[in-house]
Amino acid sequence: MQNLINYIQSKITLTQNEIELIKNHFVTEEVPAQTNLLEAGKVERYIYFLASGIVKGYQNVDGKIVVQHLVSDQDFFTSLDSFMTKTPSVDYYETITDCNLIKISKPDFDILQKETKFWSIFVKEVTNEHLSCKLERVKDFQILTAKERYLKFVNQHPNLALNVSVDNIASFLGMEPQSLSRIRKQIAF
Repeated sequence: MQNLINYIQSKITLTQNEIELIKNHFVTEEVPAQTNLLEAGKVERYIYFLASGIVKGYQNVDGKIVVQHLVSDQDFFTSLDSFMTKTPSVDYYETITDCNLIKISKPDFDILQKETKFWSIFVKEVTNEHLSCKLERVKDFQILTAKERYLKFVNQHPNLALNVSVDNIASFLGMEPQSLSRIRKQIAF
């Protein structure tokens, strides 16, 4: 839980009372590798903070797995549309490694949203950060070559590059695994 408190305090200042509210509304969970956290067609009931481990978020598009999220330590993830609107998700989320998750349910999220000021400020901060990352990712797909996208990925996410399969990284970067294997052979670290 301290990981989550530290993360929130890196964005906003919390009082001791607000820290206790967070502790009361979040739940910790240890989850083994290769565990489905969400399946398409189900309603997302939680927002997760990944204290440790690696999670992938993907969609099944005409039988092809398209990895859209590779989440590592100290970050939030969820199928946001499904969570906020209580509608079936189009996303799947699965643990790649053993994970320590800290999660908040929709009812608890709504309580913090209604009864506190700090929570809305924090949610806006994290949402803006994630939106900025998505926009940068779109830009990268438009202007960087496959090799440049991979090098940027390795530079920014060395833990993911070492611990995620070539298939998942290739899908995340918008290329075929064979292409990524060729790129990796060209690069001398």
